[in-house]
Amino acid sequence: MGRSLRARLSLTTALAVLLTVALISLLANLLISRRFENYVMRQQSVRTADIVENVLHHFDGLTWDTEALHAAGMYALYDGYIVKVSDREGRPVWDAENHDMTLCHQVMDEISQRMEKYRPSGGRFVTRDYPLQRDGLPVGTASIGYYGPYFLSENDFQFLSALNEILISVGLFAMAVAFVVGGLLARRLARPITKTVAITQQIAEGNYAIRFEERTKTRELSELVAAVNHLSVALRRQETLRKRLTADVAHELRTPLAAVGAHLEAMLEGVWEPTAARLQSCHEEIRRLGTLVQDLECLAQIDSENTHLDLAPVNLLEAARSAGENFSAALRNKRLTLTVEGAPVVVRADRDRLGQVMTNLLSNAVKYTPEQGHIRLVTADLGTQGALSVEDTGPGIPDASLPLLFERLYRADQSRARETGGAGIGLAIVKSIVDAHQGAVTVESRLGQGSRFTVTLPKLEL
Repeated sequence: MGRSLRARLSLTTALAVLLTVALISLLANLLISRRFENYVMRQQSVRTADIVENVLHHFDGLTWDTEALHAAGMYALYDGYIVKVSDREGRPVWDAENHDMTLCHQVMDEISQRMEKYRPSGGRFVTRDYPLQRDGLPVGTASIGYYGPYFLSENDFQFLSALNEILISVGLFAMAVAFVVGGLLARRLARPITKTVAITQQIAEGNYAIRFEERTKTRELSELVAAVNHLSVALRRQETLRKRLTADVAHELRTPLAAVGAHLEAMLEGVWEPTAARLQSCHEEIRRLGTLVQDLECLAQIDSENTHLDLAPVNLLEAARSAGENFSAALRNKRLTLTVEGAPVVVRADRDRLGQVMTNLLSNAVKYTPEQGHIRLVTADLGTQGALSVEDTGPGIPDASLPLLFERLYRADQSRARETGGAGIGLAIVKSIVDAHQGAVTVESRLGQGSRFTVTLPKLEL
C-alpha cells in the first residue's frame, strides 16, 4: 500500500516550502553578495579618494610633512592600502614598503589568503597612480596598491556569514512551520475523505441508509460528500425497485400459473370435464404468460448495447396520424374521440421503434380513458427537437406514482388487478426506446383531469 493522503500532503507541502525557501535563500545570497561587492567597490573608490585628499593636506606648498604622511600611510596600511608618495620630480617622499616591508607583505598575504579562501575569483594586488595637484599645479603623485577588483575585511565576511546563518535559520523555521501547517491541512482534508471511504464501504455492504452528515468548507469535498449521499439514495432506491420487481414478476407469473395448474389438475383428476371453454381459459392464461415474456424480451433487446436503430427522417405529424388510424376500432368500441394536430416536424428516428412508442402510449390512453372521453395527439417544433404529446381525459395518476411510472413492472394500481392494466412493461419500453434515440419522455397528470405524456426527439439536421 502507498502512503496515506495525510502523509503525502504533509511531505509535499514541506518539500515545496523547503525548495521555495532554498531557492529564495540562494537567490537572496547571490543578490546580496553581488550588491555587497558593488558596495565594497564603491567604498574602495571613496577610500582611495580620501587617502589622496589626506595626502594633499600634508603638503604646505613647499615641503611635505613626512611624519604626518607616515601616520596617514600606516593608517591606510592597516586598512589594506599600500601608499607611496612621490614629489613632482618623481622622487619618493614616503613609501610604506620602504618603511616596513615586512608589515606590508603580511597585510598583503592576509588579504590574499582571506580572499582566496572565501572568494576564489582570481583577484590580485594592483597599484594605481593618482596625480596630486594644488591650485591647479602638479605637486606629486600618490601610488595606492590594494587587492583588486575588491577585497573584504574579516568583519565583512563575518557579516555575510551571519546573513547566511539567518537565511538558513529562516529556512529551517519555515520548514518546521510547513510540516505543522501541512499536517493540519492534510488532516483537515483527509478526514472527510477517510470518512467517505468508510461510508462507501458500508454502502457496498448494503447499508444504504447511511449518510455523510459532516459539512466541509472545501467545494470539491462538498461535491464529493453530496455525490456519496446521492449514490446512497440512488442505490437504496434501486434496491427497493429490485425487490419490488422481483415481487411483481413473481405475482405476474404466479397468477396465470396457479390458474392453469388448478384447471389442469382438476381435469386430470376427473373433477372437471376437459371442455372447450376450460381449455380456452387455460390457453388465455398461457398466452398472457407469453405476452409478458415477449415484453420482457423486447425490453431486454432495447436495453442491449447492440440494439440497432435504423435512423431515418420521420414526420411526427404523419406518424401520429398513422398510429391513430390503427386504433380506430378500439376507439369506436369505447366511443372515444381522437384528434391529431400540430406542426409537421421531421425527426431522426427508427420508424418501427417510434411506432411502438406511439402504440404503447395510445394503448394506455385508450385503456384508462373512460367511455366518451377524448384523446389528443399533438406535435410541436421545439427548435432543435421535435415533440409528440399524448393527452387523455382519464382519471389521472397520483403524484407519488409519477417518478416511478417508467420503472419496469411498476403500476400505479398496487393491487395489480387485470381490469386496470397490463404487467407494467409498456411505459418501460417507451422510455428505453426514447433513451436509445437520445430523447426524453415526461409525464404530467392531475387526478380527475387526465394525463399527458410528451416525447421529445432530436430533429433531422439539414
